[in-house]
Amino acid sequence: MKRGFLRGERVVDPRCVCWWLQTCRPLSSPCGRFPPEALSPGCSYCGMETHAFWLVQLFLFVLWGAHQQVIVCNESLMLEKLPRCGKSFEEMMKKVDSKKWCNLTEFIPYYDNFSLCTEREAIAARCFWPNRLAQGFIIGIHKQFFSNCTSEKVHWEDPPDEILITLILIPVFLMVTMISLVVWCSKRSDILV
Repeated sequence: MKRGFLRGERVVDPRCVCWWLQTCRPLSSPCGRFPPEALSPGCSYCGMETHAFWLVQLFLFVLWGAHQQVIVCNESLMLEKLPRCGKSFEEMMKKVDSKKWCNLTEFIPYYDNFSLCTEREAIAARCFWPNRLAQGFIIGIHKQFFSNCTSEKVHWEDPPDEILITLILIPVFLMVTMISLVVWCSKRSDILV
């Protein structure tokens, strides 16, 4: 029996390329057409040139890319499913005292579940997440639960003029005093030594 493996009724030489097509071309032969005597025993001519093979691959790649662009976001399905996430979040927030709604540590696991739910529903509707519709829904939930959680801004005021002038003049007088001391010491170096 010839060395190789059986493919249908014929023995295919593993030294050949294109064995998956049940015809083959020797690995050692150059690309393109070649005489039948160049084939190893048990091998038949594949007939597919390298350029044609690459064109088929390019065609399949373009076809796959076109298929990917056909997928469109189903916004109505997403808008139908997002309120379920809101209801679930609302039920979980009932467990938290409304006075603690502004404390993130009290409800962070519930908000995480809500966020994951909106992401899951958007992806199920073949939409990106976040998108403008999901963002609008999330903002609505924020307005419902967190509208009273505005942070109080600290209003800084200038100190009284007496304190301000004192804080400015003290470093200035210290610098003038230190410079004067250095100059005086440098002129009197013969006495200090």
